[in-house]
Amino acid sequence: MADLTDAEIDAAIKRGKAAAAQEPRAITASYDLRTDELIIKLSSGATALIPSRLIEGLAGARAADIAAVAVSPGGHGLHWAALDIDVTVPGLVAEVFGTRSYMAKQAGLSRSKAKATAARENGKKGGRPGKPIEVGSRIAAKRVKV
Repeated sequence: MADLTDAEIDAAIKRGKAAAAQEPRAITASYDLRTDELIIKLSSGATALIPSRLIEGLAGARAADIAAVAVSPGGHGLHWAALDIDVTVPGLVAEVFGTRSYMAKQAGLSRSKAKATAARENGKKGGRPGKPIEVGSRIAAKRVKV
């Protein structure tokens, strides 16, 4: 490993301070059983209240396990040892409550007037278009018998 110069160390410290000032960091985290919410006090002075059911892995977990939340040393993450769950504080603040696939599933569960209208319009056009299939070296549209 290469030796770092004092200038490189100073620059890294400066970048770290800038990141700490911009990213939300947790000071404390606790669980309110009455409201089923995580209460996260942030370094900015703000407090985030997040329903535990929104966070991947916490829906259906025992209250005692949810209450055993620990803040990472730098305040960047939250950890539940008994549940083997880790989430980032910046992700929670940005409303990212789990992995990409978990979030995609949650988005697909949403129901709105706009989504219902779009589904009806697609239905009038014969439904969602089929995926193209590869034929030899060319791509052709999937043919459907009517």
